Amino acid sequence: MKTGIPKDLVATFSIVAADPAAKELGIAVQSKFIAVGAVVPWAKAGVGAVATQSWANTSFGPRGMELLEKGRSPDEALEELLSGDEMKNLRQVGMVDAAGNAASFTGEECFSWAGGVTGRNYACQGNILVNKETVTKMAEVFERSGGDLASRMLAALDAGQEAGGDSRGKQSAALLVVKPEGGYGGFNDRYIDLRVDDHPEPIKELIRLHSLYMLYFSKTKPENILKIEGKRAEKITRALKKLGYFQGEYPGSWSAPLQEALKKYYLTENFDERIADDGYIDGEVFDFMMDQMKHLESKG
Repeated sequence: MKTGIPKDLVATFSIVAADPAAKELGIAVQSKFIAVGAVVPWAKAGVGAVATQSWANTSFGPRGMELLEKGRSPDEALEELLSGDEMKNLRQVGMVDAAGNAASFTGEECFSWAGGVTGRNYACQGNILVNKETVTKMAEVFERSGGDLASRMLAALDAGQEAGGDSRGKQSAALLVVKPEGGYGGFNDRYIDLRVDDHPEPIKELIRLHSLYMLYFSKTKPENILKIEGKRAEKITRALKKLGYFQGEYPGSWSAPLQEALKKYYLTENFDERIADDGYIDGEVFDFMMDQMKHLESKG
């Protein structure tokens, strides 16, 4: 009979998922375990994603990718990975391939509540949970949510926490999404790789970081391009002066000096992907600038 929970047990809940249309694969995970992102999530663009937890066998990540590349289904790959594992009854694994086929395994000796739910394009699993609803709610929210894969997985993870979560509490969370040439500059496939290693509200912090990541690295949407004119030009001028980018007087509309100050702002704030044509500004950058102004003004 099991008595007590070892400190090195990766007790957690996670979702592995695919968006075949967008060619995205990913994992979102939370645990009462420091730096869970260094252990649980594994993915390879065009191949699949794996979450290995409980007494995590990290070899299941790269080995699982190899098996999927050889044409194994997630069910077949999991069976092969576990067949020679003397500790398989203590393992928990979720896997999805690039086509959206999914599988989940929970060893019979995993600490309760432990189990998983699978569906088209996803597998949810967890151990040492407050209840089964943690994973069933994750599945429900993922199925009904819209948007990109990362946002859907984060919504599912947050819903799992709200439904019960890890019975030991919260500590770390991670989000990994891969897609072909999705990394910075298109030089690798690591599209999103965010980790919260130690935090009282790791999922909320992960959601905040994801919002910032998308702000900095997403490209401008055509419908969000705003012309610099009228009251907007006045607000931009005032903000750039307050933030130390513009020294002149308000020109009454767009001007070359104002545009130069705005470009310096873009580059300093790392909005490289959102630099608009002269006389225009990305709407999300404008909103971010206005929030900065409010924050400065609130501090007096």
